[in-house]
Amino acid sequence: MEIRLLHGAAIAPYIDDLARLRLTVFREFPYLYDGTPEYEADYLSTYARSGRSLVVLALDAGRVVGAATSLPLVDVAAEFQQPFLAQGRDPASVYYFGESVVLPEYRGQGLGVRFFIERESYAHKLAEFDYCAFCAVERPGVHPLRPAHYKPLQGFWRNRGFLHDPSLRTHYAWRDLDEQESSEKIMSFWLKELPI
Repeated sequence: MEIRLLHGAAIAPYIDDLARLRLTVFREFPYLYDGTPEYEADYLSTYARSGRSLVVLALDAGRVVGAATSLPLVDVAAEFQQPFLAQGRDPASVYYFGESVVLPEYRGQGLGVRFFIERESYAHKLAEFDYCAFCAVERPGVHPLRPAHYKPLQGFWRNRGFLHDPSLRTHYAWRDLDEQESSEKIMSFWLKELPI
């Protein structure tokens, strides 16, 4: 397994690989995302344009099998900055973790932990941010498409030092696998204070 750290424009050659990975992993519960390669390419180009982004790639024999993304919160869509602005918090103080995605057969091998370590280390190295943060979709516990074997990640996130702040919520729209049209989903934030 090779771990590769990419910043800014160096991410661009991997956009198609990242798009395929996201489309595969996010079809699973809780996201149930029915996206398109075109949308993914547009979304991921944000990371290639940001001079302070980091994408952590996990490659097996040259194939991208896992990835984690991050960039300053001020470089992401307004929907993700708005909850901070509404509470009088400065989005410029937050380094945002976009996603961690790993193909099922590569889970349980420490990649998730490594992804968090690399992104936090980079945010700390930049010395411009007070917090790392990410947001996650909120789904009801009795959702009809929730698999019986589903294991929520909240414990994993807490073990990484992140705390859930349900007062920081936003809405983001996508089409679920069982939907004809996009609908808004509630997303709430998890935060971790960076050491000084």
